[in-house]
Formats: sequence, structure tokens, C-alpha cells
Amino acid sequence: MALLERSPQSLAPRLDEPAPDRAPDAIAAGVAQPLRGDLERLLGHERVLTKAGDLVKYASDASPYRFFPRAVVMAREAGDVAKVLAYGREQGIPVTFRAGGTSLNGQGQSDGILVDVRRHFGGVAVEDDGAIARVKPGTVLGHANRVLAPYGRKLGPDPASTDIATVGGVVANNSGGMRCGTTRDSYSTVRSMTLVLPSGTTIDTAADGAEERFAEVEPELAAGLAAIREEIVADAELVERIRRKFEIKNTTGYRLCAFLDASTPLEIFRRLLVGSEGTLAFMAEVVFETVPVPAATSISWIHFPSIEAATEPVPELVAAGATAVELMVAPSLIAASFNIPGTPGEWQQLPPESAALLVELGADDEAGLDAAERQATELLGDRELVAPVDFTRDDERIEMAWRVREGMHGLLGKLKPPENALIVEDVCVPPPRIAECAKDLQALLSEHGFLPGVAGHASAGNLHFMLTPDFAKPEDTQRYEAFIGRLGDLVLGKYDGSLKAEHGTGVNMAPFVEREWGEKATELMWRVKELTDPDGVLGPGVLLNRDPDVHLQNLHTNPAIEEVANSCVECGFCEPVCPSRNLTTTPRQRIVVRREIARQPQGSAVAEALLRDYAYDAIDTCAADGSCALACPIGIDTGKLVKELRGRQQSSRSEAVALSVARRWRGVERAARGGLRVGHAIASVAGDAPVRGVSRAARRVVGEELVPEWGEGMPRGAAAELPATRREGAEAVYLPACINRIFGPANRGPGVVSAMVAVSRRAGKPVWIPPDVSGRCCATPWSSKGFQRGHEWMARETFAALWRWSDGGALPVVIDAASCTYGLAREIAGVLDPAAAERHRELEILDGVEWCGRLLDGLEPRRTGRVAIHPTCSARQLGLARRLRGVAEALADEVVEAPSARCCGFAGDRGFLHPELTASATATEASELEGSFDACLCGNRTCEVGLGRATGRDWRSPVELLEELTRA
Repeated sequence: MALLERSPQSLAPRLDEPAPDRAPDAIAAGVAQPLRGDLERLLGHERVLTKAGDLVKYASDASPYRFFPRAVVMAREAGDVAKVLAYGREQGIPVTFRAGGTSLNGQGQSDGILVDVRRHFGGVAVEDDGAIARVKPGTVLGHANRVLAPYGRKLGPDPASTDIATVGGVVANNSGGMRCGTTRDSYSTVRSMTLVLPSGTTIDTAADGAEERFAEVEPELAAGLAAIREEIVADAELVERIRRKFEIKNTTGYRLCAFLDASTPLEIFRRLLVGSEGTLAFMAEVVFETVPVPAATSISWIHFPSIEAATEPVPELVAAGATAVELMVAPSLIAASFNIPGTPGEWQQLPPESAALLVELGADDEAGLDAAERQATELLGDRELVAPVDFTRDDERIEMAWRVREGMHGLLGKLKPPENALIVEDVCVPPPRIAECAKDLQALLSEHGFLPGVAGHASAGNLHFMLTPDFAKPEDTQRYEAFIGRLGDLVLGKYDGSLKAEHGTGVNMAPFVEREWGEKATELMWRVKELTDPDGVLGPGVLLNRDPDVHLQNLHTNPAIEEVANSCVECGFCEPVCPSRNLTTTPRQRIVVRREIARQPQGSAVAEALLRDYAYDAIDTCAADGSCALACPIGIDTGKLVKELRGRQQSSRSEAVALSVARRWRGVERAARGGLRVGHAIASVAGDAPVRGVSRAARRVVGEELVPEWGEGMPRGAAAELPATRREGAEAVYLPACINRIFGPANRGPGVVSAMVAVSRRAGKPVWIPPDVSGRCCATPWSSKGFQRGHEWMARETFAALWRWSDGGALPVVIDAASCTYGLAREIAGVLDPAAAERHRELEILDGVEWCGRLLDGLEPRRTGRVAIHPTCSARQLGLARRLRGVAEALADEVVEAPSARCCGFAGDRGFLHPELTASATATEASELEGSFDACLCGNRTCEVGLGRATGRDWRSPVELLEELTRA
């Protein structure tokens, strides 16, 4: 047994009784035979996920529904999809596509075969100087826009889920957003597609002769579509209704306007696929006509005494150049002022009956923006306002404004009881009636006991609101059912609006399609489905369903788990930033699986099967970097959950050893430096294999989660002695991070410590390294592994030293590694006694990137050519990503940041323990950094090691480049 073997104590949450919606016992065995064998023979075992945990983590999405798939397939190419569709037809097993898992109405779930088209269907090809984008369906929309940004272009649809929703899902749901209206959505901007039909036919709609080939290989479908078109065109009343229904946002049912906007079968079919929610075909590639991004933008919150007053000037604001006009009622803003840091304090005094518009203006240049602001201000000049109009172009204020607008989701997530669901609904009415409808909706929500918060895209007549029932209570299910029925009466009966504006129909509105469209139009939709998918294999029941109660079935409960994750609404916003997303599990999936464990009875075979894999899949391969908290609308840091679980795994013996290591950290540093020097000496003669063998033996003796394995690209040991400095005249205390006291630089240069001392002196801001700095640490190595006693001891010792070194906070403290800066600035206060925690607030702790910004004022650096940057996860959490870019732009002619740059997954030493995590996390970023670079800048030594392994380049701190470019 390893010296520090983790305690085998259970990680299962303790519940009084199992939940009625728990996974059935059959899930414990994973994918059943013969299905498992059939799929593995068809696709290869590496493309089929077969464990119990796989079925559970894919059973949930952002909707309130849960379906356990029989198998999950990781499709890598269109041919895989065609094979699965053929198998599903032959065996009578439904097939459903899933990408981002952000569908709000159950579109991405299945009790058949679920095909993941996110992981291997990513990529953007830019054509015609950015005017055209050829996008794979698994590409996150925000990533596509980052690729297009240098061209001044973007994709038209812009939902609030831009940074998690994939392009395939956006097109499949015709998702809208703040700025796209009905003219820049997917339906209006998609130009062609490459499709895989349920029959297995694959066709590029833009290829020469595509119409003829479609008629040849799909004769019944082509003829049937042509016949439906003739029938629609001959019915003037139906034509008029279709046109009127799509004058506003509408994603209820299929887009029958395709039969009016196109005249040939393939072009009709291509248009029908937009908003078809994966029920007609698989889109293997989508070609967009992109839209321009305004070169200059500004925003303003404009407060009115009432909803009516707020909506009245909307058309004039749009005419003045408003690119977005968002409505929010005062109760939402008041709640935001108490719960979202940085919001204006005066919002707490807003009249409850008031409302506000968040207005964004855009123009081609600053002069054009000046004119737009003047026009908007003038047209509002004679209106009664609660506060003066104040447009801003400040990036941070703009970011905060959109965080508030998009934060209603997170706000209700925080305010609702953790066991309650969070259902996001959206409806649309003719824009002139939005004020009237908003008041009606608020009254209806209050009547049924839901919070009356309403927001929306005012210029489009689109309103959003949220419901928070607890589906463990039958009376809440009845309350939800009653509300939905009354909602239909209101939106359809009074306003002839759309029950679904931009979220797609899904399971929860499928029973209401006929109510909105009428019998004839709905039967035409059924004919489209039956012509395309006669075997009913693709997403059956998702968009059309004859069961009037389907929306009340398979609703899931939210059993209590650890407090830090209890409020999770399973929206999936965390997934694109997670380093392990393509390796094991995502933050959402870690929580989903824990909730399933919590649903199970004591001794359950399902719980045991889930726990068996949970240690590696969810705990060992979590970087615990906190990136998920930045992306989460509710601010949940799943890394804290993982640290808590790691703590539970530690035995009293391992806690004692970890504390002993903390007390002897100075010696550990010395031993680590010596070990690296010896390892490199041996490797230079005999290669890496002998050193790797020794490290593996040590891992077996001490523990695989504590001792790294020697691998390629291991850094060399740092210099044993730190540079000489003086306390007198110092502008700051300099604490070289222990990772920079252990690991030497990437390129045999002077290293970050020597560079920091030299360039600070050169800028007239000398720093002082205290003589007793060795052995001091940010304490993160202990907290990240769940060693509470070691973490507390090191945190208290290091804080006491910081307080003493800085003369009680008189001098700032500079740290040269972002993760250590974060640990000392944000984390250690939580384990200090109250008096020390109060003193901690008086310390000014600066990261090396911030210090570089201050040094630049006293320096005149030369410029280098092309530089790559990678803002680390800790830098992002500290708000330093922009500052890193600013420093780089002061030193280089061109600064490149890979569109997919996120946490590298190295996480201190986790990249040494699990190199597969870093390899997975950095694969896409490495492929995006094309060409040569004069420097690659990061700001955290272990992250630089991981990036170096991934890209084959030397990464270093911006401090080192600044020092180099200011040498005489």
C-alpha cells in the first residue's frame, strides 16, 4: 500500500431516503448487450461510451427533463452518424443528437442512442475575407465569433448562451438573441449545409447538381415536399397566417415559411432544417453569411417610471442606431443590486413599478457613435426618466451591464430553494404590445406563485421569464401545468403570439403546437416528419407529440448534495472552459453524477458503479482551477466541491504527513531542485526512461496523486540562490513563488526571479526579496489536494510573514505566478482568524502582470515582432487577462491569443500527475497557434511547462520579455 494511500471512505452523499426518479438498477451494468457489441463492431470501441456514469451524465441537459440513453456514441465523422442512423432504423431504436447540452426544453435527450456531436465536430473555416464562415456543428458559437473577430465579422444569431451553445444547436433551434431579430438569425443567414438524412443520404446543398441528386436519391421526399408547397401556395388563408406568424420570432413547430421562401425541394428542405431540433437530419457542416461587427459601441441603462414608458421609444431608438434594446423590470434590477457585485447602489432605491432599457449603440467609427449618442439622447430629452441618460464606452462597465442583463438566470438560481428546478421560458408578441404583455405576464406569474421577473428583447417583442417548481412535490407539478395552460390562453388567445420565440419547441411545448398553429398547419408538419423520417428514428416526440401530457413526464428532482454545488441548475455554461471536458467529465457532469448517487438507496448497485469511476473521472482529473465559476451564471466553483471531496479521501495519516511536509517546505524545495538537476543529468546520458522508472516506483510507494511521473519537457532546477536585494528604498516586497524557486526557466535565460529584480531596479521601482522567503508558499498545493491542516498551517505562516515583510501593509507585495497571487489574495483569508483576516484586507497583493504595467511607466522598451499570449485561469479570475494583453501590446507589433485559449489543465502539479489532462486541454489551442513567434507569454511557470509540452515552444513570464527588451 502507498504511504499516502487515500482513505477508502465513501464519497456518497447521505440521504434519508432514495428519490423516486433515481436511475433504474439496470444502469449499473452500463450499456447492455447486444447493443454494446453491435455498436462497438460498427464504430470501434473507442467511439462508444459504455459505463454507468456515461449514461447518467448524458441523461441531463439544461432542461427540467431527464432521459437515460441506452448508449452514447462519440461520432467522429458524418459516416459514423450515417451508420448509427441505419442501425437505429434496423433495430427500431431512436437516435438523438447532442452537442452543447444547453437545450432548455428537452431537445438533446433520448432513451435511445445519444450521439455526441460536440467533441469531434469542431472547426471554423473563414472564406471571402470573413464574409463567409464554414462551421462544424460542435463548434461553440462564441469560439466561431472569436475566429471571425479579426475580420470585423460575426455570426448573426447571438443568444445569451453564446459561450456554451454550439452552432449545430443554434441552427437546429433557430436560437435568437439580443441583436439578431428576425433578419440576422440562422434562418436568414445560413446559406448552405452538408446533411446526413435518416436514410443515410449525405448531400452538400451547395454542390453542383445537388437538387438533381436529391431528387434522384430521395425521390419520395423531394416529391412530397413539392406537393406540400403546392398545397400551401393554393391556400391563401394559410399563406397569410404563415407569413404573419413569422413576422415575429417563432420557433414553435417546423418553419412552414420554407415552402414560401423557396421553390425547389432541396432548398425547401435546407430551410426546414433550421429550427427542426434534430428531428429531420444531421447537419455535418453549416455555411453562414456573416454580419459586420460595429467598430465602436456604447451602452446606457435608461430608466423609465413604467413598462409602458420604457417600451414606447423603442422604435425610435432602433432607428437611431441601437443594435440592442433590452427590457428589464425594476424588481430584477433591485435584486441584481443586492446580489451582483459592481452594480450601481442607487438601483436599490428604484421604484418597484419602474422599468429600464439597456440600449446598445453601434457605429463604424467614434464620430458615428458620437452622432448616434446625440440622436438617442435628444429623442429621450422630453421624456420622463427616473435617472439621466449616461452612455459609456468603458469596456468594464459594458461587460457589467451585459452581466446584469444575462444574469437573471443566475440571480433566480441563487434566490430559489436548491431543490427547485429553474425553467427558462420565452414568448413573443407583436412588438407594439410588449408592455401590455409584460404586465400580463407579471400578473400571471404572481398568481401562480412564481417570481414576477420579466426581461426581454424589446425591439422584437420577445419576453423571457423563469419558473421555479419543485418537481418532488406533486402540487408543484400541478401548479406548473396550470401555469402553462394559462400561458397558452394569454399568448395565443389574447396576442396571437409565439409560445416559443427562440428556445425551440422541445418536449415541453410539443403538445401545444397544434394549439398555436391549428389542425391543418400541424398536419402538414407531421407530413414533413413522416416523409423525411418514415421510421421515426430521429428525435421522436421532441418537436411533434400526440401525447398531451408529455411535458409533465420525466421531470427530474434536485436532491441535496454538497452546499457549494447545491444551487446548480445544470445549464452547462461551465463546460467549454473546463480542461477535462474532452477527457473525462465536465463540472456539470460531476454534479449530475453526484446527484444521481444521492438519489440512490444505501448499497445500490448503481451508486457503487458510479463511485467506482468517480475518483478518476470526476476528482483526479479536475484541475480545480475555478474557471467554471467565471462561466457559471450562479458563480458555482465546482473545483471547491472537488477539493472538499479530496479532503474526504484523505486519512488522518496522510493529513499528518502533509502537515509535516508543509512545516519542512524549505527542505522540500531544496530536494526538488536537486532532484530535477540529478534527473536531467541522468536523462542527458541515458535518456528519460531510467528516471521515469524511478519516478513510477516512487509513485507506487508514496501515492500516484502526490508524486509526479518524469516525462518529456520536465523543467530544470532553478538556481539555488536568489538575487541579492535591499530593503532600503524598495518600492515593493517581492515573494518569488515556490514554483519559480524550484523550476528553472524554459530557455536557459536569467529566469523570472532575476528578471523581476533587474527590470524593477531599471524602472526605478526596486523590489526586496526577504531573506527568509524560502519555505513560504501560497498554500494552494495543500488546499488543491484536500489537506486541510497543511493548508491552514502554511496559509497562517505565510500571511504572518507577508504582514511582517510589508511593514503592516505599507509596501505592496509582488508575486510572479498568477495562481500563487490568487491563492494569497483570494483564498488564504478564509482560514485566518478574524483579526488576521481583517489585516489581510490591508495588504496590496499584486501579480507580476500588474507590476509590469506599473514598470512600463518608467521604461522605454524596444519592440519585438509577433507574440503569443495565454491568460491563465488564475489571471482571468483576478481580472488580469486584459492587462496581460496590454503589456504584450506595449512590447510587440502583433499579439496573438488562440481563440480556444482556456485553462491549460496543468493546475500546479496535476499536469505532472495526469499529463493526459493537459494534453487534452491544450490540443485545440496548440493547433491554432500557427507560424512563428518571437515570444510566448503566460505568467505561471507550471502552466508554461504544460503549454510548452503542447506547442513545442518556450513559454515564459512577460516580466522576462520586458527585462530583455529594456536591456542596454
